[in-house]
Amino acid sequence: MTIRPYRNIKPSVHGTAYVDEQASVIGDVTIGADSSIWPMCVLRGDVNRIRVGARTNIQDGSILHGTHAQERAPGGHAAIIGDDVTVGHHVILHGCTVENHCLIGMGSTILDGALLESQVLLGAGSLVTENQVLEGGYLWMGRPARRVRAITDKERELFGYLADHYIKLKNDYLGAGK
Repeated sequence: MTIRPYRNIKPSVHGTAYVDEQASVIGDVTIGADSSIWPMCVLRGDVNRIRVGARTNIQDGSILHGTHAQERAPGGHAAIIGDDVTVGHHVILHGCTVENHCLIGMGSTILDGALLESQVLLGAGSLVTENQVLEGGYLWMGRPARRVRAITDKERELFGYLADHYIKLKNDYLGAGK
């Protein structure tokens, strides 16, 4: 596993979190309790901070990065991911905010300044454009992402189910699930 500082800022990984040995976590990154970062993920907190909440899983090949301070974004944009979020394989989260209880489908891209409110279900391969706000409680999909319909109660249960599943899986990897 590659966990290393950048400009003397070291990542902070909670003792119950799992970071795979083939993931890279660099600089101003905080990973919360019972979260998991899977193989080939890159969380590069060099130009802005990255925060991953509790019970969140970032699946294989995903990239999290921020945007540096600049004229059109004076403070830049941090990448802020809430609690009980499932980020599918090969997702790019760039300078965006994802609130709690969201599911980000495989291969999706979320750009600078975008906001996914709590309980967003984002379909695989979707593109969330700069500064786009996705209202919670809905399925969104497409390139660019568009609201499709309200999520069902069964879909709403996925947020907790997937968080619990990935906690058990990361515990197996940590040796606690034997």
